[in-house]
Amino acid sequence: MKKKGLLLATVILLSAGGLAQAQEDAIGVTLDATWVSKYLWRGIDLLDDKAAFQPSVDVDLFGSGFSVNVWASYPAAAGDMNKTTAVSPDGTRGVSRVDATEFNYTIAYDTVLCEGEDWATAIRVQGIYRDFIDRPSQAADDEEVGLQVALPNLCPAGVVPSYYVGKLWPAKSGTPSAGKADLPGNYGGWVHIFGLGYDLKIPGLTADTPEQVVSFSAAAVYNDGFAGGGVDHDWSHAVFGVSTSFELAENVNLTPGFYYQSSWEDTVNPEDEMWMSIGASCRF
Repeated sequence: MKKKGLLLATVILLSAGGLAQAQEDAIGVTLDATWVSKYLWRGIDLLDDKAAFQPSVDVDLFGSGFSVNVWASYPAAAGDMNKTTAVSPDGTRGVSRVDATEFNYTIAYDTVLCEGEDWATAIRVQGIYRDFIDRPSQAADDEEVGLQVALPNLCPAGVVPSYYVGKLWPAKSGTPSAGKADLPGNYGGWVHIFGLGYDLKIPGLTADTPEQVVSFSAAAVYNDGFAGGGVDHDWSHAVFGVSTSFELAENVNLTPGFYYQSSWEDTVNPEDEMWMSIGASCRF
């Protein structure tokens, strides 16, 4: 699985490089390297309170709205995880963090309908393959297709409502790790995310930055069956976040963030969570 993941990542990046060479002025590439003190995915504490390093490459294909992205997550600590919680990356317990390295491959399309109008609607359609490269595909990998809509001009105060719906299913047919007694059912299902965002502009901290934008976010998540047959179909959690970006140089940014999760469903996560992130990005 590791060879397959690295091969797919290489193919995507080489293809992007070829496109960039063909139309150098019309393609955008963003490199990002982010450290998180915890890795929370859809409410699930995947690394059991341990940090992760999460680099990514995003390629904007000629301003067409299409983009490809390769994202990875590397655990910052070894040892077993999720010995007592209900869910781990593949629905099992006591999984070693050594096997928790994850690659995500995403193809997306973004567009805006009725641009400039009060009812302007930002739409994103995406497909994701999640590859736990050190584990058999049937034991952990999943795929997702999703649709997100946001209404950036709806609220005069600047609050942006959004909604995301995604369908997840195992990358291989049948249940993951078929035959293991602790897997009560197929871990595919739906996820619904209702969000609010707000950008607050404040005076800049230096003479070179006349204003600073602080981004606030809030989201409530309804888990409709993904991540294990033992997961209740219910409102699972809410996440609140605040972040801002500092421009270190042209197209180079440093972005710290702080997040709090209120967990509502013990079959997803029995604990409230708090974590931070710090990322560096470069666009060219």
